[in-house]
Amino acid sequence: MLSRASKYAILSTLYLAEHSSKEKKISVKQIADEIDVPSPFLAKLFQQLVHAKIISSVKGPNGGFYITPKNGKKTVCDIIENIDGLHKLNECFLGLHECDSKNPCPVHFIVEPFKNSILGKFRDKSILEFSKEVSDNGRVLTLKNIDLEN
Repeated sequence: MLSRASKYAILSTLYLAEHSSKEKKISVKQIADEIDVPSPFLAKLFQQLVHAKIISSVKGPNGGFYITPKNGKKTVCDIIENIDGLHKLNECFLGLHECDSKNPCPVHFIVEPFKNSILGKFRDKSILEFSKEVSDNGRVLTLKNIDLEN
C-alpha cells in the first residue's frame, strides 16, 4: 500500500521525533546509518518534508534536522500525503485499475475495513503520539534485515 519513499519518510520522521529537538539536530547521514536507508534518497525526502513543515532544519556546521512541537502535531497521513498522495492508500489491494464499492475486486469488502482502520489511525494520531508509542513499547526504528518488497 505504501511506497518505499513513504516508508522511509515515516520511519525517519518517527526517528527524529524520538531522538531530536531544537537543541539536538540530527544529520541525514546519521539517520540513514541508524535506520539503514540510503542517505541521498533520504535527503531528497527530507527536502519535501521540510517544505511541507513536517520536519524542521537548520543549515550550517551545527545544523541538521529536528521535530518541533508544531511539527509533531502533524500526522502520519500528512507524511504519506506529502510523499505519495493519499491515493496510494486507496489503491486496489489486488492492483486492479478500477475497484470501489460499485465495482469491487474479489477481496474489496474483506480489505476495505482494514484500510479504513489504518487510514483512521494515520489521521487521528500525531507524529509525537506515534513516537511516544514506539518508545513506550520498546519498538525498534530500523529497516535492517527487513524486506520492504513484501
